[in-house]
Parts: sequence; C-alpha cells; structure tokens
Amino acid sequence: MRSPAHPTRGIPTAVSSLATLLRITKVRAIFIKADGTKLLAPLITPASNQQYIQLLYEATLCIWLLSFHDGAVEAFSTARVVPRLVDVVKSSTKEKVVRVAVMAFRNLANKGNFAAELVDLGMPKVVQSLKLQTWSDEDLSQALDVVDAALKDSIRKLSSFDKYKAEVFSGNLDWSPMHKDPVFWRENISKFEENDFQVLRVLITLLDNSRDPKTLAVACHDIAQFIQIHPAGRGIILDLKAKERVMKHMSHPDPEVAKQALLCVQKILLSAKYASYMQ
Repeated sequence: MRSPAHPTRGIPTAVSSLATLLRITKVRAIFIKADGTKLLAPLITPASNQQYIQLLYEATLCIWLLSFHDGAVEAFSTARVVPRLVDVVKSSTKEKVVRVAVMAFRNLANKGNFAAELVDLGMPKVVQSLKLQTWSDEDLSQALDVVDAALKDSIRKLSSFDKYKAEVFSGNLDWSPMHKDPVFWRENISKFEENDFQVLRVLITLLDNSRDPKTLAVACHDIAQFIQIHPAGRGIILDLKAKERVMKHMSHPDPEVAKQALLCVQKILLSAKYASYMQ
C-alpha cells in the first residue's frame, strides 16, 4: 500500500488481501503497530463507479475488522477514520457498504469518545433516516438499533447540567446537543437559580466580553431558552439588565449572532404566550 507495484491494481489487490488477513486477531495488532490505519483512511471516501465502490467496501470491511481490536481506538482517532465513515454512510446507496460501516460504529460506540464524536458529526439523524429504510440484512438493522441506543445514551450524558455549567464557565460556547435539547432545558431549568443565577449571569457577561461569534450566538439562544422555559424568565432577564446587551448584537456582522439576538429580544419583549410561537 505504501509503494504499489501497479498504478491501478496495486492498492485494490492489497486491500482485498487485507480484508482476509485482518480476520486473524494477531494480524490486526501488527497492522495497527505498523501505522497501517493511516494508509487505509484515505480510501474511506464516497465512491460512485463500481470499481471504487468495491475498493471502498473492502477498505471499510478492514476498518470493521480492526474495530474489534482495542488498540485501534487511538489509531482511528489519529487517522480521522470516524468522520470519513460518517460521510460514507451519509452518501452511500450500497447496502453492503452501509452495513460494514454501521457495524464498525457498533463496535466503536462504547469505546473512547467515539459516541460523543458521532453525535457531533450528526449521526443521530443519519441513524434515524437509515432505520426508516428497508434492509435485507438483519445484522444491519440490529446494528442500527445498538448504535441508536449508544448515541441516545451519549446525548443524555452530554446534556448534564454540570457539563453545561463547565462549558459556560470556560467562556467558549459551541452548538453541543444540550443547547437545543428541550428535555435538557425542562429538566434543568431550576438549576439556573443556584448561587443567585450564577450561570445565567456568566452567560450575560459573555455578551459583553466575548468576541467569538459562535459563543455570542449560543449565549443569545440560551438566554432565549431560559426566558421561554422558566416561569419568571422574562422578569429575571430584565432585572439582570440583559435586554440592552442582547439588543446590541442584533446588528452584529455575523448573521447567526444577529438572528439569535433578534429571536432573544422578541422573547424578552413578548409575553410567554406569544413567545412560544418563536420556538
């Protein structure tokens, strides 16, 4: 694979051989130790013609076989294997390709931080879409159920208030699942009252101090969520003098910041009855 003897047949022949050899447990360890994963990773890319589909299938099959080996966790992370597999699953129409990719996800879902990575890469929606399709392979359907359960469990863990609090206190906000998860807000809204609304105060402070557009957009969104869910949310936000701080971002050059600021101001100005329509 490092030095193919033939320009077109060398790599496919090597990968086909690997798909057989990697069924042997000790070969997996040897392959990973030799940094073979870095050679496989570039082959995990959406394919259109039949020749490349077969190569993609056998390369993905190799990844599935390697996923049984604990030592593959670090190698997969280094080679960015998971994002490549996600792209393949999103675009592939070949059941055999989808099957080995999803079965690799099944093996990886409970190892390292792969489940959280899959959530960030948008796999929950992809899995739901795949589950709606009719598959002839029962193993694929079962694997989808296992991956679906693992992703839901990861979202639940990612949506803990302690994790949210740590993110807010870091001063860098991202669109992690909890921000848009209605269950998170319903279950944790009372925790915003702790320490004289400390977390909420920090969110409001970020509107003054942060220069990161994503942080500003998420902060405006979360303040709007607080207004929407907390029974006295609108009054609390007004008492904390947050309205003016949000309003100044309505003219922000970043369109997402301006959008979230506008939605937040609408919820501040409207009663809860009408603000609910802004969801």
